[in-house]
Amino acid sequence: MKDSYKVLLVDDEPNNLKVLQQILKDRFQLLFAINGEKALAAAKEHQPDIILLDIMMPNMDGYQVCTHLKADPLTAKIPVIFVTAMGEMENEARGFDVGAVDYIQKPVSGPIVLRRVQTHLSLVRVDELDQLARAAIEMLGDAGHYNDPYTGDHIWRMAAYSAALARAAGWTPAQVAMMELAAPTHDTGKIGIPHGILKAARALNEEEWPIMQSHSQIGYDILNKSDNPVFKMAAEIARHHHEKWDGSGYPLGLAGEAIPESARIVAIADVFDALTSKRPYKEPWPLEETLKSMQSMAGSHFDPRLLGVFMQIMPEILRLKAAWGQ
Repeated sequence: MKDSYKVLLVDDEPNNLKVLQQILKDRFQLLFAINGEKALAAAKEHQPDIILLDIMMPNMDGYQVCTHLKADPLTAKIPVIFVTAMGEMENEARGFDVGAVDYIQKPVSGPIVLRRVQTHLSLVRVDELDQLARAAIEMLGDAGHYNDPYTGDHIWRMAAYSAALARAAGWTPAQVAMMELAAPTHDTGKIGIPHGILKAARALNEEEWPIMQSHSQIGYDILNKSDNPVFKMAAEIARHHHEKWDGSGYPLGLAGEAIPESARIVAIADVFDALTSKRPYKEPWPLEETLKSMQSMAGSHFDPRLLGVFMQIMPEILRLKAAWGQ
């Protein structure tokens, strides 16, 4: 059964194209070009998922072809594997310099060609899935606040604060990137809260408050349906960002380090942004008053260690705040 991926084979020697065709024809949709000019035209027209490119060709060699491909936004992201009999290190380095992702030596081995193509296509697939996850996360972040009249840029600004705090707290760059994606979905569950409660311009009564609190569990139930690590982090943040260090929060009444660190970080960023932002029912608090209030909640609402780190990076937080026009 053929894969849906398209592979463009480029070589000025028909026999070389036939060899590659025999290796790949049962797995992929194949396209062919016998020189650099035809390769560039085929890449633009058909948008192949990967290109196997000979180096030694007349008029335009493989290095030039690859350079043109990477300079064109329409073809820049297509992985290029050079297929060549040239094995000198300096030539290999030049290939990587112009944007190739790999080399296959001639005479080619069928299993090696298949493995290299499948490996790089799997990386393409991972990148596509990552882009899809990012888009879905952003849409869920917006959806959770679509009917919330008090947010504006709050979720994206708060996500920037959360990422800065995670970085300062020792998270790896990959974890920080996940935090910045996951944090905006913290209130996704608000899409399940009745408008009369979500938009109430008054204090909620005893019957309404538990309904509002249920947004944390609703958000978790929505986001936890995916095994993607970003969604997993988003789910734990949605569920636990209203927990408090002393155990007086909701929905589970977790205390201390039983609360996921991701949620403890978002709790700090969320409150800081809420206090320093203008809302229909209040003016923004002055910075000094905001920090004094938050420091009074160290050890009760907030993880005291993380709050201390947050205070230490306040110059960075204020730069982010200014960048968002706040």
